[in-house]
Amino acid sequence: MPPRFVAPGVSEKNEGKRTARERLAQERERQRAHDRRRRTMIVGAAVVCVLGLAAVIGVIAANTKGGSSKKAAGPVMAPSGAGGKDSLAIPVGASDAPSTLTIWEDFRCPACMAFETSFRPTIHELENSGQIRVQYHLATLIDRNLGGSGSLRAANAAGCAQDAGKFPEYHDVLYTNQPQETDDAYAKNAKLIELAGKVPGLDTAGFRACVEDGRHNSWVAKSNDAFQNGGFNGTPTVQLNGESVFPQKGSEQITPANLKKWVAEANKGKQPGKPTPGAVSPSTGSASPAPGSADERGGPAPTHPGAAGKPSAPTGGQTGMKAKKHPSTAGAVPVPAAS
Repeated sequence: MPPRFVAPGVSEKNEGKRTARERLAQERERQRAHDRRRRTMIVGAAVVCVLGLAAVIGVIAANTKGGSSKKAAGPVMAPSGAGGKDSLAIPVGASDAPSTLTIWEDFRCPACMAFETSFRPTIHELENSGQIRVQYHLATLIDRNLGGSGSLRAANAAGCAQDAGKFPEYHDVLYTNQPQETDDAYAKNAKLIELAGKVPGLDTAGFRACVEDGRHNSWVAKSNDAFQNGGFNGTPTVQLNGESVFPQKGSEQITPANLKKWVAEANKGKQPGKPTPGAVSPSTGSASPAPGSADERGGPAPTHPGAAGKPSAPTGGQTGMKAKKHPSTAGAVPVPAAS
């Protein structure tokens, strides 16, 4: 700074004060400029962090939405012979049977296993005599509620068995060997392939490739979406000609004897269908109960809120099952209670 002219009469002391004020003003201006730059950098960094966090959240959401969307990626490939709306049903029994039994199931679901154990001989008897055609729909509720992928992988394997013409037998094997609900054993393809060895002619290179590749994963996911959008309360959901019959039909509890009676009433005056040889499920070694026996008489099926196939009023979602094993009464269906 060039030397300032000091007019006569102005003291050196006053001049020093003025210079100090100017220096102080300059320093304050430099500090304000520094603060402005600092604020700009902080705001910019915050914006970058927010955008980065949003991207991370988006990736996580994409990989976890629906519990198994990543595992169910790919084109929808329905199993051979699947029918119904969007080819989401696997049919068993005569195509011209006068009545249709629709069953929504999850291979990890204890209540589904209890239903299958109690009603398998009766259902096979009605199939084999041409009285009903069963439409199986597969869901993955337990995967969503407890985590894991056993419901999805078992359902895919069942679709692979359908490709091989062995669905009914493999379906029964999966329920006969069902692990505990919290044991996600069916998430292991090796376990599903091992169980295929219990079905003569199923454990082939083609079946193994289908299981390992998850060929029908997207089809299973679509079936589960249909279940959720259908307003059903849980699995198993069982309907006879569109009417809910599990755990009861009207005021009558479901039993093997009552199921036969309801089918007979629905089929009155109609001719039975003609099952295709080899296309109907065998009894897998389980003999039908003798008339009048405890199994034939059955008993009131314990209700399972959220997982017992109540009437299909829309609920906006399904309740999962955390099973507690309850002793079954004589002839009753041992359905796990909700907790």
